[in-house]
This record gives sequence, C-alpha cells and structure tokens, in this order.
Amino acid sequence: MSAPKKKNFQIEAFKHRVVVDPKYAEKTWKILEHAIHEIYNHNASGLSFEELYRNAYNMVLHKFGEKLYSGLVSTMTAHLKEIAKHIESTQGGLFLEELNRIWAEHNKALQMIRDILMYMDRTFIPSTHKTPVHELGLNLWRDNIIHSSKIHKRLQDTLLELVQRERTGEVINRGLMRNVIQMLMDLGSSVYQEDFEKPFLDVSADFYRLESQQYIECCDCGDYLKKAEKRLMEEIERVSHYLDTKSEPKLTNVVEKQMIESHMHRLVHMENSGLVNMIVNDKYEDLGRMYNLLRRVSTGLALIRDVMTSHIREIGKQLVTDPEKLKDPVDFVQRLLDEKDKHDKIISLAFNNDKTFQNALNSSFEFFINLNPRSPEFISLFVDDKLRKGLKGVTEEDVEIILDKVMMLFRYLQEKDVFEKYYKQHLAKRLLSGKTVSDDAERSLIVKLKTECGYQFTSKLEGMFTDMKTSQDTMQGFHAAVGADLAEGPSLTVQVLTTGSWPTQSVNTCNLPSEILGVCDRFKTYYLGTHTGRRLSWQTNMGTADLKATFGKGQKHELNVSTYQMCILMLFNKSDRMSYKEIEQATEIPASDLKRCLQSLACVKGKNVLRKEPMSKDIAEDDAFYFNDKFSSKFYKVKIGTVVAQKESEPEKQETRQRVEEDRKPQIEAAIVRIMKSRRVLDHNNIVAEVTKQLQSRFLPNPVVIKKRIESLIEREFLERDKTDRKLYRYLA
Repeated sequence: MSAPKKKNFQIEAFKHRVVVDPKYAEKTWKILEHAIHEIYNHNASGLSFEELYRNAYNMVLHKFGEKLYSGLVSTMTAHLKEIAKHIESTQGGLFLEELNRIWAEHNKALQMIRDILMYMDRTFIPSTHKTPVHELGLNLWRDNIIHSSKIHKRLQDTLLELVQRERTGEVINRGLMRNVIQMLMDLGSSVYQEDFEKPFLDVSADFYRLESQQYIECCDCGDYLKKAEKRLMEEIERVSHYLDTKSEPKLTNVVEKQMIESHMHRLVHMENSGLVNMIVNDKYEDLGRMYNLLRRVSTGLALIRDVMTSHIREIGKQLVTDPEKLKDPVDFVQRLLDEKDKHDKIISLAFNNDKTFQNALNSSFEFFINLNPRSPEFISLFVDDKLRKGLKGVTEEDVEIILDKVMMLFRYLQEKDVFEKYYKQHLAKRLLSGKTVSDDAERSLIVKLKTECGYQFTSKLEGMFTDMKTSQDTMQGFHAAVGADLAEGPSLTVQVLTTGSWPTQSVNTCNLPSEILGVCDRFKTYYLGTHTGRRLSWQTNMGTADLKATFGKGQKHELNVSTYQMCILMLFNKSDRMSYKEIEQATEIPASDLKRCLQSLACVKGKNVLRKEPMSKDIAEDDAFYFNDKFSSKFYKVKIGTVVAQKESEPEKQETRQRVEEDRKPQIEAAIVRIMKSRRVLDHNNIVAEVTKQLQSRFLPNPVVIKKRIESLIEREFLERDKTDRKLYRYLA
C-alpha cells in the first residue's frame, strides 16, 4: 500500500494593508516632544509616563523609529544649546556650581527620557547600531556644553586654578571639585584625560619644577626631603578626594621626577647635610626619609648605596692606614666593631634591612680590613684580651654577642690561616698561664670556628684543651704516687703538651736550679714509667713560677715570675752580687731573653727586685747586679712581667708569617692534585682559578706561588706539560 499524501497549509497575507493615519507619526511625536520639553522645564509631575511609553512603543512598532530618534537628538540638542548660553553667562565663582547643578538636572531628565523610550532603546537602536539614549545624552552634553568654545577653556582653567590655590594653602570646595571631575570621567576616559588630566599633569610639573628649585637653593637636605615627602603625601591625598585613582601613579611620577630625581645627586652630596652627614650624625629619621623617597626613582637606591659604600671605605682606609690607631690592636678592632654596629643600625632602622645595602657594607669591610696585613693578628689579640679579662662579670648572652661579632670580622679576612696561627699562639698562652676567663667562652668560639671553617681548622685547638685535661689527671696521679716525698721541697705543676697540637716552639734549654731539677727529674721518671714510647722535653721559656722572697727588715713578698726570671733570682740565694757574664754562664738562657729578663727585674720602677750598676735602662755585658734588699711594695703578691722590646717582636711576626707560607704549600699542592685528578687535562689559567676558588675560604693563594707548586709537582712527576702547548698540564696517575 502506498503512504497517504501529506496536505500542505499556507498562510496568506491580508489582502488589504492596515491603513495608518498619515498624520499619526507627527501627532505622536508632538506629544513626546512636548513631554521632553516639560521634563527639561521641571514640569514632569503632570505627565502620564504610561501613556508616553505606549506612544513611543507604537511609533517604533509602526516603523517610525527613525523619526523618533532624530526628533530626540534635535530636541535635546536645542535644549542643551540654551543651557550652554545660561552657563556661559554665569559670573565668577558660581560657574562651577551652576555647571554642577545643571549637570545633575540633565542626568535626571535623561533618566526619565530613557524610561519613556525604553522600547526604542531595546529594539530599534541595537538593530540600527545607533547610540543608546543615555550615552547619546552624555555625548550631546559633551559636545554642546563641555566642548563649547566659551565653556571648554574656562572649565579647564577654573579646575586648574582651584588645584593651584589648594597647593598654596587655601581651602577649596572639594565636594564640588569631585562632582565636576566625576562628570568628566562619566563622559568617558578620553574626556577626563584630554580635557583635564594632561593639562593638569603639565601644570603640576611646572609647579613642582619651580618650587623644587626654590627649595634646593634655600633648604638643607633634611628640610628639603621633609617638604618633598609632604608634597607627595598631599598629591596622593588629592587623588583620593577628587581625582581618578588611575591618575595617582602619573601624578606621583611628576612629583618624583621634579622634586626627587632632578635634584637627588645634589641632595645626596649636599655639604654639611647630605647623606654622609646624616650617617656620621646617626640621623635615622632623615636617612629613612631619603631611602623611602629615592627608592621611588629608578637609580635612587643605587646612588645612596654607592655614596654610603665610598664613605665606609674611606673611613676604613683612614682607620687601617693611621699608624697611631694601629698601635693598640684591641682598640683598632673595637673601632672596627663600633663602625660595623653603627652602620648595621642605620641599615636596620633607616634602610628597611635592605639586603643590597647589607651586602655593600660587608664588601666594604672586607675591602679595608684586608688592606691591613696585620688584621688577622689584631683580631686574635682582641679575642685574647676579651678572653683574658674583658668578659669578667658579663652575662652568657653578652659573651655570645661579642663572639658573634668577632666571627663576623673573621669572615671578612682573606687570610684566615694567619688568624689561626696567631689564635693558636694566644690560646696556648692563655691555657698555660691559666688566664682564660671562661672555658665555656673558649669552647664556644672554637665551635663557631668549626662551623665556619670545618673540623680541620679546629682539630688542633681542641687537642690543646684535651691536653690540659689530661695534664690535670697526670698531676693528680703524680702527687698521689710521690706527693709524700715532695712535701718539704718546691711544688711542681706540669702541663704535658702533644707536639702536633700546640704551636711549635724552638726548644731553648736553660740550667734549672738544683732544687727544681730534682723534682723535675722525679716527674720525668714517673711519667715515662707510666707511658711507654714517649719523649719529654722541657719548654722552660713557657713556664712561670711563684717565689717567696724576704727583703730588708724582714719584709716578705711572693713574686710571680717567668721560669727564666726564677733561674736568675735563685742565683742570688748564694751571692749578693753577680755580673752579667756570670748570670749568663750559670743559667745558659739565650742572650736576647736574658737581657729582657734582667731589664724587667732591675730597670722597671716599682718591680726592681735587683739593682744594676751602672744605672741605665739598657742591659750591657759589663753590668753588675745586686739583690735589692730595699725593695718594697704595698702588695704581698707582686707580678713581674717580661719587658717586650718592639724591635724584638718584628722577627717573631716574620717567623709566624714564614710558617704560614710554608703551611700553605702542601695545601696548594693538594688542591692542584685534586683538581687535576678529576679533570685530567687543564690549562694554567683554569688551574689558578680553580685552586683560588677551593682555598679562598682559608686564604687567597698567590698565583706566583701556585705556579711554583705546579713546577714542584711536575718535578715529582705528579703532572706533566703538554708537548705542543706549554700552558696545558696533564695528570700522571
């Protein structure tokens, strides 16, 4: 069976068109036009908005949208032209108020008109790509009012004049300003920018250019910065009160450029009030203000940092090159610490703990501390002074602060191994003389050094403490074993030192008095009996002694002297007079040490337990010495130090430096071998760079020394030169 046929239905158009009254559009528009006039004339209360809406709706529906739209444009334009004439005629200060009032009325009228023509807004306007009613009303206001030849310039000048008056201290109507400027913003960002913002920024630049020039001529740096900061805050506040928020960066940029950037070099370098003066006089508030203002400018902080760095380096140079300030090592280091504390405080309080400033400070200190080749020695002497007496009665927290400051200076040293040598010597003297103020502080510093430089740096220092503890146990054992036999004779305390852990000392033997020699031999016998395979050698130049002496009229004193001085004084138990030659022959003390000991015993006022003939400050080989039975002191215990001649200390320093140079050689060689073992083939410049990099935590190796060590390794067949390229080295396995 075939499928049933589908029936098609067709809707036909009316055979007769709906006829609209030819005068309908004109009549309806007249009604709407009258309503628009009434709205503008404030007579809208008598209008039926429902009826007006229906009329506008029907006009669009009956294809008269174009007539309605063009009629709206011409009616509103005519009204606005009349309004423009009224505003133009407004006198003086009422100009802005009248403009603002009529703008508010225009907006109300526009809202009502848009409500009446809502259907046209929703249908006709989108389909014909015309401007919506509200936007149309704003555009017509812009073209007929704001851009009117007589209003445009007057409005711009009035607004700029009000800002100028406010800048000079007058009070203006900020609410009115806000409303008028908001009007410009409502008319579009281009209107606000072209008609107000651009001329406003130009006028502002001129204002601040002139004002900053006046200020820079009559103000010092601190006052100028206060004024600049005040102006900047005022402009930021101005934006918040009546300008577009997007204007803030543009406006602040104008102030920054005219008041800060254009004068910052003159400000920073200003004599008697610039950056250096502020730093010297700790003007934290002014420094903070300078930092905060100049950080707004691209190169501002770099300028402050460079001037600060130059100033610190100049101060440091003066400090390390002034012979007077180098006379007292402890005072020298204290000055360094004071300078560091001062600038740390400035960076913390004024420069917002800026890392780049801290790095600049550190590099400056590293620069000038290493200008003084004796800085490692001086820092060690400072530590020695503090750990001998400077930390008495100080809390643990304060001790840690001082030690941390010392470590900070230590980090700046390029020759850390030189510090190690001196520190080891000074620590040895403190431990052997029992003069260290705190074992905890000593150990704390060693822990800090180990953290900074590794175990190898401190292993021998720790060995020295171990020896001191072992020596105490040894002495307890010795006294327990032979104490009863020694009850009548002199008492002896011995520190047994491991040769490798302590600073190497040249063994200068001397003839000990027979009373002392006996007890020394007893100890030697005891020690070697309890320890096999060891050898003892007496370091008489490092010892001390307490002697009980009786002077004229039975006056008794206890003299604290060195071992050498003890040997000299005990000769006078058997003789009242001895010549220099006789003392030298009896004691066999080296001549330089002997002269210093005699000088301290006979030539120091208040400590002269011997008399010298002839009387003079220097010791000669034909001098004679007498026991001074007229010696007196208000103290029972009298410490007699050894005179240290300045000329004698130089060879000692030279010797320390030579030992450091010798110790560096195997370290440089070890670094070269390590590098070549991993790289196999390397050119000379790269070896020098790699060795320097590996060793810079302890010292900066001299390239000449590195070259000599390479030559030595070639001779011993660790390395060989390439046959074609003499600057290329090969590792020999």
